Amino acid sequence: MTGSVKFQTSPSYERELSAKYGIVIGMDEVGRGALAGPVGVGAAVASFSEPPAGLTDSKALNVKQRNTYVKLAADWALASAVCFSDNTVVDSEGIVTAMRIAGISALEKIKAAGYVANVVLLDGSHDWLTPPQDLLSFATDPLVARFDAVGAPQVIMKVKADAQCTVVAAASVIAKVARDEYMETVTDPGYGWARNKGYGSAAHKKAIAALGPSSLHRTSWKLV
Repeated sequence: MTGSVKFQTSPSYERELSAKYGIVIGMDEVGRGALAGPVGVGAAVASFSEPPAGLTDSKALNVKQRNTYVKLAADWALASAVCFSDNTVVDSEGIVTAMRIAGISALEKIKAAGYVANVVLLDGSHDWLTPPQDLLSFATDPLVARFDAVGAPQVIMKVKADAQCTVVAAASVIAKVARDEYMETVTDPGYGWARNKGYGSAAHKKAIAALGPSSLHRTSWKLV
């Protein structure tokens, strides 16, 4: 049904974390390097049920496989969510803060579904989710307050978690499919978003040079 998949994730690491800390949420971003459109963050609550065979990082799956696995991943997770920060937020706040906003928004949706994370497992080696606290400021950063309101979970990073840990792979696939669907449905005056999903392909850059940037482009970035 899912075709040939070279890699298989395992839920063993998140189960170790769950035994030690409690509820584990896997999280992954999508669209970080795109020239147009939002950056998205997917979140999935780790389940103790048997994961879908062959579920892995979205980048290792073709379109047909992702479209199959997205439902399997959502059914396997106890809860899941995808949230976006649009290109205007990327331009005004920077890509890391835009990812943080989307990630905290996803945790708020997960909390509304009845799950408060004790641990968030991120792919990579950089904690982009936890808001920095300015100890010299008397004002409460809204993102700090929102992060505290969703439980201020411990953030654990693991390199290649999206290809090794089922819960992060589930978040990766859910986020990728949601963002791709968005980019396929927005009005496109000639940039080829259905094909490039807003990333900087040669054809996309050529279209930007010819048409100029649109309202979906990250104009603070070097587009051409």
